[in-house]
Amino acid sequence: MIKMTNKQIKGANEKPILYDVFLEEDGAAKPIVFFSHGFKGFKDWGHFNYVAEQFVKAGFVFVKFNFSHNGTTVKNPNEFNDIEAFGNNNLLMELDELGLVMDHLLSSNFEYAKEIDVSQVGLIGHSRGGGISILRAGEDERVGKLVCWASVSDFDYRVPKEAGDKWKKEGVVLVPNARTNIDMPIYYQFYKSYWDNRDRLHIPNAIKQIKKPVLLIQGTEDEAVSLLEANNMKAWNDEIELSVLEGAGHTFGIRHPFEIEDYDDYAKRVVNKSISFLNSTK
Repeated sequence: MIKMTNKQIKGANEKPILYDVFLEEDGAAKPIVFFSHGFKGFKDWGHFNYVAEQFVKAGFVFVKFNFSHNGTTVKNPNEFNDIEAFGNNNLLMELDELGLVMDHLLSSNFEYAKEIDVSQVGLIGHSRGGGISILRAGEDERVGKLVCWASVSDFDYRVPKEAGDKWKKEGVVLVPNARTNIDMPIYYQFYKSYWDNRDRLHIPNAIKQIKKPVLLIQGTEDEAVSLLEANNMKAWNDEIELSVLEGAGHTFGIRHPFEIEDYDDYAKRVVNKSISFLNSTK
């Protein structure tokens, strides 16, 4: 198995996007999956490396990456050492950066291009990364299938219109990170960027119009994203497949740092269901 780790391309504001590619070099073109992490996440969080290996064993090329402004750095890709970048991140940047990563890996100039079937492109996103993946799938014809793990359904709820005046006056909203005990800033530009670009960033519109296969996987005990959000998306587009895991939380039983014994029922079911869905011919 080939593991290309911590490779770089330029993202927003010339900051690097770190990416990993996992694949089996056998000369055969294989479907490719692009995985987007969520809010306060990063590409090496928890079991994501192990997940990549499972997808390769199932015959996929698996790509995961850090959004350039997710708060990690090139030297410390697993720690939030660049809080200023985190505060200056926004949804439009992330949507565009997923496109940049796709452009790079789907190019005929990529060194393992012969191993990739560019006609079989899948996206997987967790939490906020699910929302970004929905938006990308809705506007990018290269995407054939979409899988969302505990995905947000509408950024309007998380960037409420009525918060604008206070946010603008104070300049920042502080968000605690329970794992690191750091208050992480989100500057007013996040709010302004969202509402200035809401037509492109409005998940409900993307869901209603999407014509490609979509799988939502959602736990009933998710502490960050409620089952109602998945049910809403299913209501907006009945063609969507919804898989509900009774008792599962937001990370499906996985913690960071990852221990293999944590990879039990919920996590296995999420990965196996995702692989089965992406492998299906429908």
